[in-house]
Amino acid sequence: QEQLVESGGGLVQAGGSLRLSCAASGRTFSSYAMGWFRQAPGKERELVGAIRWSSGSTYYADPVKGRFTISKDNVKNTVYLQMNSLKPEDTAVYSCAASNTYGTLWRGPPAYDSWGQGTQVTVSS
Repeated sequence: QEQLVESGGGLVQAGGSLRLSCAASGRTFSSYAMGWFRQAPGKERELVGAIRWSSGSTYYADPVKGRFTISKDNVKNTVYLQMNSLKPEDTAVYSCAASNTYGTLWRGPPAYDSWGQGTQVTVSS
């Protein structure tokens, strides 16, 4: 099972940027895709976006489309979430997750097998 470690969260003003990293150790060829999720207080965990390891194909949820970008470094086994034009409503705990099963990129938490510990992102107005 993969171990995932996120980093890069913090406090930023509205309109600012942050880049999150997710380093995967113990990755095997069965690892198919990586997803970024977020959970705000009192809300359900939601998919922010996802990327396939092999092709680099990406998916973004509507609230972040055009502002967030997911990229990967296959050599470092690391996935990144670049967040620009941040809004207060982006405040949440952000987690990365690994999926070992083939399928669409717009899948929810049950499709993912391994999870990072999460990192807090706070956007002040």
